[in-house]
Amino acid sequence: MRPLLPLLLLAASTSWAQLPALTLEQLPRPTMPPGERGPVVPAQVERWRQEAKALEYGDGVPRNEVAAAKLYCRAARYGDAEAQYSLGWMLTNARGIQRNDAEAAHMFAAAAEQGMAQAQNMLDKMGGTPLGDPPPCLRPPDNEPPVAVAPPPAARPGKAPGAVSLWATLPLPSQAPPAIVNYVKVLAPEYQLAPALVLAVMATESNFDPLAESPKKAQGLMQLLPDTALRFKVTKLRDPAQNIRAGMAYLRWLLAYYEGDVMLALAGYNAGEGAVDRYLGVPPYAETRLYVRKIMAAVGGQRLHPFDASVTPPSPMVLRVKAAMRTLQSR
Repeated sequence: MRPLLPLLLLAASTSWAQLPALTLEQLPRPTMPPGERGPVVPAQVERWRQEAKALEYGDGVPRNEVAAAKLYCRAARYGDAEAQYSLGWMLTNARGIQRNDAEAAHMFAAAAEQGMAQAQNMLDKMGGTPLGDPPPCLRPPDNEPPVAVAPPPAARPGKAPGAVSLWATLPLPSQAPPAIVNYVKVLAPEYQLAPALVLAVMATESNFDPLAESPKKAQGLMQLLPDTALRFKVTKLRDPAQNIRAGMAYLRWLLAYYEGDVMLALAGYNAGEGAVDRYLGVPPYAETRLYVRKIMAAVGGQRLHPFDASVTPPSPMVLRVKAAMRTLQSR
């Protein structure tokens, strides 16, 4: 990690300050790297960051800040906090690329939201919360549609054709205790949820341990935070029945908010719907991206789930993204 020195002093003390004189506007601005084909695993993201660092410092390879920035961008999109911080630092200090404090603030914010204290310090020095939409390097990767299209109408799992019947055929987690499975099956029609989705979330959240508690104080089978519990009128987080009901109520709300988009609903369950809306899709957090990927695999990649539109109005972000997609399709 770089020491937190005043930026001007840092610029004056590093060797790259001796490059040929260029105005900030004359420095190159990296173009977005092309989208990836197929799934990207964490090891690949780490390799991008390591290669970027070598290129930034000329460690065993010729120094190339523009190439470094592109690789940091790639890793940042997939939630690598260190890459987000490093790209933010390059943008703030015009380290071989054009300075852009607005984009840098978003980079520091994303890294800070993942717990990087040094990024939070940089963000505080820049004035706090960044303004405007996140830059492309923090938006969902090109091979990941930002929202699902043409979700089915409100319906109860198992009672309608098409996408609904697919949910009914999914296997349930083998390690799920029979009592919990039966309870979820009984409640599922009330909350208009497929048992497979609820149990996949529960398996990832707590592995069916009613006493589970996360470092962030999320509790119980569905790993609810105290604020979320209050939002859905839970008085005893440790009570398995109340915990499951509140978790299912939150899932139902998220599916309505994101118009049946399972991927966005899962991201909201893990990171909060505010983060999903701000980043126009699954947030660039390594934990959230792994969480979503794991549950999506457990439910066979089913991106759409029936939802009850009367539960809550749709997310403004979803409406905005869908409108933009329709505009592009009409051209």
